[in-house]
Amino acid sequence: MPEGDTIARAAAALHRALAGGVVTVFATGLAPLARVDDDTPLAGRTIEGCRSVGKHLLMAFSGGLVLRTHMRMRGSWHLYRPGERWRRAPRAARIRIDTAAWVAVAFDVPVAEFVREADLPRHRALTILGPDLADPSYDRSAALARVSASGDRAIGEVLLDQRVVAGIGNVLRAETLFIAGVHPETPAARLSASDRARLLDTAAALVQRNARTDAYRTRNTTGRSAPGEALWVYQRTGQACRRCGSPVKSSARGLDARRVYWCPVCQPLPAD
Repeated sequence: MPEGDTIARAAAALHRALAGGVVTVFATGLAPLARVDDDTPLAGRTIEGCRSVGKHLLMAFSGGLVLRTHMRMRGSWHLYRPGERWRRAPRAARIRIDTAAWVAVAFDVPVAEFVREADLPRHRALTILGPDLADPSYDRSAALARVSASGDRAIGEVLLDQRVVAGIGNVLRAETLFIAGVHPETPAARLSASDRARLLDTAAALVQRNARTDAYRTRNTTGRSAPGEALWVYQRTGQACRRCGSPVKSSARGLDARRVYWCPVCQPLPAD
C-alpha cells in the first residue's frame, strides 16, 4: 500500500523521467480531468516537475497547472518506454501521459484533479496536512507539538492521522511503534517527551530511508536482506518476535478497522 516513502520515490522517479518533457498524449477516463479550467489542452504543455506532499503526488505543467493524485490503498504510477509492454492491464489505467521518451500511467488511482499552482497554498487536502516526514527539513517542533496535543487518543491512531504528521501508513505505523517500544493503545498524553521524540524520530528515519531511490527495492525496516525478514511485526500475527521470540499480536482498530501489529513483551501497555 502506498505510504509517504512510496509516494516520494514515485515522485522522484517521475521527475527524473518527465521533467522538461513536452506532453504528446494525455488520456484519461476520470471525469474530474475531462477538461482544464482554461480549456488549454494538456498535450503541448511542458512537464515542469513532480513532487510529493505526504501521500499526495503533484505533477506541475507549464501554464501554472498541477495534477494532484492520491493513491489511497491500490493506486500506483508506472513508467514505460514507448512501445514497452505494461505490467498492468490497460483497463486499470486511469491516466496516461506521454512524452517523446516516456509513458507515465496511473493505475487504479481513485483521486485525481487539476489545481492551479496559485491555489495550492489554500487547497484543503494539502493545508490540513501535518509536517511531511519524507522531507528531511520537516518542522520537527511542529510535529512534536501536534503529537503532544492529541490527548488521550491511542498513539497508534495518532500516527495514522495525516493532520498530525504526513506520510505514515499502516506498515510504518506498526514498525515505528515496535522499534520505539511503544504499545499502539498507549494514550498519547501518557507518553513522555522523550517517548514522543523517539517515536517521531524513528518514523521520520524510516520514511526518509525508504524514500531514497538508492534504498531497498521494497520497504525495509529491519535492515536485513534475507527474504521475508524486511519487517519487524507487520503482517506477522502469531509468528515469533524477531527480538524476544514472543508471538506477535494484532487487532483491527479505529474507524477504518485497520489492523495494527505489536509484540506484547517488547511493547508493553503501560499500567493505569
